[in-house]
Amino acid sequence: MSRTQSARVRAFAKINLDLRVLHRRPDEFHELRTIFQTISLADQIDIAFTPARRTQIAVEGNVQISGNLIERAAQQCMDALRIAARVEFHLDKQIPMGAGLGGGSSDAAAVLLALPVLARRRIPIEQLMRMAADLGSDVPFFLIGGMASGVGRGTELYPLPDSSARTGIVVAPRVHVSTADAYLRLSPRLTMESQQNKMVSFQSAVWTLGRALTGTGDSAAGVNDFETVVFEQHPQLKALQQRLWRLGARPAMMTGSGSAVFGLFATGAQTAGAMERIKEERVFPIRFVSRARYRAVWRQRLREHVNQSLWPPQSRYAR
Repeated sequence: MSRTQSARVRAFAKINLDLRVLHRRPDEFHELRTIFQTISLADQIDIAFTPARRTQIAVEGNVQISGNLIERAAQQCMDALRIAARVEFHLDKQIPMGAGLGGGSSDAAAVLLALPVLARRRIPIEQLMRMAADLGSDVPFFLIGGMASGVGRGTELYPLPDSSARTGIVVAPRVHVSTADAYLRLSPRLTMESQQNKMVSFQSAVWTLGRALTGTGDSAAGVNDFETVVFEQHPQLKALQQRLWRLGARPAMMTGSGSAVFGLFATGAQTAGAMERIKEERVFPIRFVSRARYRAVWRQRLREHVNQSLWPPQSRYAR
């Protein structure tokens, strides 16, 4: 058997089905309430792990990313495992960058899930979650997948029951939205009264989510607090949201701090029609990826290496 262990994994994108910003915390992050959902749009990452006398990490791919989270996640893994190896990554980036779809965070989480398996070692889930939170607020969610409620920075996660399979589209205009600027513009509007209202309405949104995601009626409309300030700066994004709504999307929302906007549809025909009508933008068909499906894909991609019954993926050879 070759000493090099390899795998090709998929790093799925996410959308925010609801996103409330409450206040700035003492640690300079903002207190959030959000509902994450993994979707079928995904990056592909080839990983090769070869034991060596000293650690070398190489990342190649169809894009060049400064301060790549893949490299940072890999270094964290190697430090935690206290081993040395040459670790090579090839990234096929399909998730648009800077769009609020969590592509970089998902790539980082994919490394945290896969690299210990290829190294034939284990990192406890509690430690993985801490490592993920250190890499970014969205990263821990991708250790879970499916649908989950995120509070605090978004790193405190509560898995929610998976909804029925939904389909739709993500539209990713070539518009840059600064997350830092969006927070800066939103902060003066975060009053104590608005915080209390948001917490109550978010609780209601979580409780009624199952009904809201049936695709019927206005109950499907979620809330994204960033839309107010981002749409003021980029009215073309608001126009795009309204266009999706007119095409029958329920909901039609921005994800994260933008700039991607998504629409979910009740039927495949509506989804196909929307794809046809919005040809001038980058448009991606999507479907929800349930937690069970998310984990099944991971187990299938690592089937040569893992104990199939455990999560996170665990090497059958781990010491």
